[in-house]
Amino acid sequence: MPKKATSTPTKATTAATKKPTGVQKGKPGQNPLIERKPKNFGIGQNIHPGRDLTRYVRWPRYVTIQRQRRILMNRLKVPPTLNQFTRAADKPSAVAVFKLLHKYRPETRVAKKARLLKTATENKDAKVAKPAPAPNTIKYGLNQVTSCVEQKKAKLVVIAHDVEPVELVVWLPTLCRKMNVPYIIVKGKSRLGEVVHKKTATCLAITSVDAGDVTSLASIAASASDNFNKNTETRRTWGGGILGTKAQHAKKKRDRAVAKERGGVAAE
Repeated sequence: MPKKATSTPTKATTAATKKPTGVQKGKPGQNPLIERKPKNFGIGQNIHPGRDLTRYVRWPRYVTIQRQRRILMNRLKVPPTLNQFTRAADKPSAVAVFKLLHKYRPETRVAKKARLLKTATENKDAKVAKPAPAPNTIKYGLNQVTSCVEQKKAKLVVIAHDVEPVELVVWLPTLCRKMNVPYIIVKGKSRLGEVVHKKTATCLAITSVDAGDVTSLASIAASASDNFNKNTETRRTWGGGILGTKAQHAKKKRDRAVAKERGGVAAE
């Protein structure tokens, strides 16, 4: 049987079918003069882009404890006595309080030495020395603040919301309400410590102010009394009890299944 003749491609046909090596047509709307240069992220090739490695970071121990405590306080049911420390004063009230506190910061050693030296030079030639009165300053320290509250000398008590352990100040709001002393809870024990030249401070107390700040102190004390001393809702509201995302979805799924089953039983 004779074989079929097969045509072998010639140079002419090969040249005709070969695509031109010049500027090729790209996608519609794309500039043909811009050459496409795809990146290769293989080994030894282009540098990989930056990635978010937060999940793989080994955080310090205190950071891990802080985050675990925050999650735990959201999951567990927190009694009102402890939950009141999560409801700190708003920003305008806190700004007014700290503005007043910074006017009556305790004297530093240098300032006290200069004041005593000035008093001594003034009374150098006097027969009877007249001691200069000490300036009005805020009281700090748990024992000193407690004494001021018990003796009803404190006009306003400022408590930090993040004292650790919280048992140090958990009873102080109750004492202030019993002795009818206005108190306010603000954010940041470090902010209170900065006022009294310390790293941290659990609470501060204002006992006396100058004549020019009496009105300001009275308005702040009235606001604190309304928002904290007389606020019964804060003393009765429980905190926490917030489920995680997975637990919330599981609960919704169970609720839907129970509702569907009850609907089927009612239909029967």
